[in-house]
Amino acid sequence: MGALAPAVIYSSIQGLAVLALSWLTSVRGTSLVDALRSWDGWWFRAIAEGGYSGVPTYLVDSFGHRDATTPLAFFPGYPKLVGLLSTTTGMSSTTAGITVSVLSGVACAYALAAMGELVRGGSRRVGLVLVALFAASPMGIALTMVYSEALFCAFAAWALVFLLRRQWVYAGLLCACAGLVRTTGAALVAAIGLAAVVAVVSRKDSWRPWVGGLLAPLGLLGYLGFVAYRTGELNGWFALQERGWDSRFDWGVATAGWVVDRLSDGRSILDFVELLVLLGSLVLVVVAARARVAWPLVVHGAVVLVMTFASNGTMASKIRLMIPAFTLLVPVAIGLAKRRTSTVLVTCACVAVVSSWFGAYSLVLWGYAI
Repeated sequence: MGALAPAVIYSSIQGLAVLALSWLTSVRGTSLVDALRSWDGWWFRAIAEGGYSGVPTYLVDSFGHRDATTPLAFFPGYPKLVGLLSTTTGMSSTTAGITVSVLSGVACAYALAAMGELVRGGSRRVGLVLVALFAASPMGIALTMVYSEALFCAFAAWALVFLLRRQWVYAGLLCACAGLVRTTGAALVAAIGLAAVVAVVSRKDSWRPWVGGLLAPLGLLGYLGFVAYRTGELNGWFALQERGWDSRFDWGVATAGWVVDRLSDGRSILDFVELLVLLGSLVLVVVAARARVAWPLVVHGAVVLVMTFASNGTMASKIRLMIPAFTLLVPVAIGLAKRRTSTVLVTCACVAVVSSWFGAYSLVLWGYAI
């Protein structure tokens, strides 16, 4: 497959996820398109079509409330790009949103293929396995939905690739872009910022780490500052999240309580799988650290998990929120790439099938996993 390999692998696995979702929506008498643009997708499309001030009044927060600042809970990077594509091509906002997600996912796949070659013990084969594992992430269907995960992951993955190559300015610029897409950009800022500090203290790469480190937080801090100005509250974005979606940093109290409850009284397949994913992600942090994966990659993945675990809100959405922690899959990709080709293919195929079914089940039958 040569140069097309990352795109083919990623698209094939994501295509399987869409097929599974299409099958289940047809069985349940619902719409595939509605599933792909559901939940936050409605907000993203509304912002893309009319800006923050043009969001229809029927879109409300989880408590049924709405004021002029409510739409500001959604970062602008993804919906603005969707709106630009829709305006310039005449696409509907739904088509434009899916297109941005699909193209972003492919761009991320090429970044992961490059990352697999740059890490210790890496190779072209490791990179392609990493692409497959990422595409088959639990709730990986979100990467093809009208959601911001794919765009954020593309910016984050390329920023980390440039960081590994010590191309500081590019790393900082892409980190700034990622910060305009999701609050998870804080994890990327932590990784690149700490790496820049280490480089400056070690007097490496001249002025470049300074510039990269200063650029990295601009997107995230810029939008948080904008929301603070619009709301009149210094912690405006976080206040919007807490008032509208009961989402706040609680040091992991809610997550711990949920785990204890589900261990003593499991209620569904989703609960059981989510529990396994949560526990498995913690194991991956330890494995990545012991495997001596480049520490900025470990920091990025670990901070994503901290941000996910230490916040309350809808517990079922945590699997989706962990997708950007793709760097923790690096040691798995390295280990799997050492196996026979048949073993690699069967393993990746099985993971993709299970993940595709689970994503479809979560969206159609459970309904609160996104």
